[in-house]
Amino acid sequence: MKNDLFDKALEVFYLYKGRIIGSFLGLLFSLFFIYFGFILTVFIFICIFIGYQVGSRYDREDNLRDIIDDILPPNR
Repeated sequence: MKNDLFDKALEVFYLYKGRIIGSFLGLLFSLFFIYFGFILTVFIFICIFIGYQVGSRYDREDNLRDIIDDILPPNR
């Protein structure tokens, strides 16, 4: 019984994952907006985006030096 419910929930999640994740992110953004205000909320989401990009490059096994050079190019 419990496994059937879990399997059904996973099936619904895979079918509607974009809508579920989008709704969750909208809820999260609205809570941040109410609690912190607009400017701080935008700053937090920019930091999250930058962290995601760096983490994604790290997962692809890019050299850390290359990641830093792309973000802050050396003086040439």
